[in-house]
Amino acid sequence: MSFREGHYFSLENNYNNSNSNTNKSDYQSFDFSEISSKKLTELWRETLENGMHGICFSMYEDGQKPGDIITAEQVNRRIQILKPYSKWIRSFSCIEGNENIPRIAHENGMQTLVGAWLGDDLEKNEKEIEALIQLANEGCVDIAAVGNEVMYRGDLTEDQLLDYINRVKEALPNIPVGYVDAYYEFSHRPRITEVCDVILTNCYPYWEGCPIEHSFNHMRSMFGSASDAGKGKRVIITETGWPSEGGSLKGAFASNENAMKYFIETQNWSKQNDIEIFYFSSFDESWKVGPEGAVGAYWGLWDKNEKLKF
Repeated sequence: MSFREGHYFSLENNYNNSNSNTNKSDYQSFDFSEISSKKLTELWRETLENGMHGICFSMYEDGQKPGDIITAEQVNRRIQILKPYSKWIRSFSCIEGNENIPRIAHENGMQTLVGAWLGDDLEKNEKEIEALIQLANEGCVDIAAVGNEVMYRGDLTEDQLLDYINRVKEALPNIPVGYVDAYYEFSHRPRITEVCDVILTNCYPYWEGCPIEHSFNHMRSMFGSASDAGKGKRVIITETGWPSEGGSLKGAFASNENAMKYFIETQNWSKQNDIEIFYFSSFDESWKVGPEGAVGAYWGLWDKNEKLKF
């Protein structure tokens, strides 16, 4: 996920979107103005200890990158770290060691949102789709995600993506099947929204340059937009988070304080309103500096050495 061309935060648009009926809730936002740095850190840790619905699995250690084969031992070590804090794990691929994530998560009593990574390499796409179906037939998949931000990147046509989704739905009639993309894609692409059993939406106020003081309400308006497009379908926030360092984008600043505030707000809202959220992300990953700039490496709750950051 990176900078959203043409999708910038503005207070006026945020106010209009927040009036969506699907966005109504009694949640009272936190007032952080009187909270000391020490108290903020304590509140962040307490929120984490209370547990999350779900977390995105960060696969790669320092010196590793997508395409490297990752061992079951490495996956298991990270699952053990995450297990006390989260009911669900989200994975992004079904090959190159990623297939170990849902297997080991299930062995440890966690539920899984398992993604097949789709791109412009059709041969690799076949491997991903076949591996997803195999994992589901093993009983390791609770929700299947066919593709992640494929429309946003422009890797495939809508028709190509629809063919993949329909293939998986046909193969796995008893498992909810969806597609992951930015919240606005579901209103822009009704054919895709229609075929999904579940709406899997990424909501990132940071990448729209939203200041931290408006970020929580903006995220809720993103969720409302995806919910409106889904017309009553189950909607899951598959990614949302805030980086702890690495710079800024317009009014959005990466900092420890902002990362803690955003986590506290999203997790409390999730619990109070039964909103399913997969927080992004579990561990910092150095390889992401390339695709996303300096900020890409600092989205984890844990650092790259697997230590809690705050």
